[in-house]
Amino acid sequence: MSRKEHRKDTMTKAINLILKGRPITKKNSQRIARTKNNRTFIIQSKQFLEYEKSCLWQLKGQYRGDMITGQVSLKALYWMPTKAFPDLANLLEATCDILEKAKVIENDKNIISFDGSRIVGKDKDNPRVEIELIEALKIQSN
Repeated sequence: MSRKEHRKDTMTKAINLILKGRPITKKNSQRIARTKNNRTFIIQSKQFLEYEKSCLWQLKGQYRGDMITGQVSLKALYWMPTKAFPDLANLLEATCDILEKAKVIENDKNIISFDGSRIVGKDKDNPRVEIELIEALKIQSN
């Protein structure tokens, strides 16, 4: 059989989600804790844990589909409450981890693209992240 006969066409399905509240990074929101044996470990800040909890509840109400197990492209648009913007890469990492914890995606390593993601600007009254996930679905062509 020729290569052309083995070719698979691809269709895409877009999933749009909005997470309201001030987007918070994980890396800039960590604290050091100690065990009874005086060993130290890092835990997330109270602010991040509250943001994550809020996002998980929001996702539970917005996304009722199956967990995405294949490759996916993610576009995240962030509106911050002030002009002090955090690092985009850290915002994306937090968003991906939340999507994985909410079981929207199986594993954030399956995100193959962050095309178009950016910090859009300031929205004091409605800070949020608008997420678009595009899942690649492979269909066998005849």
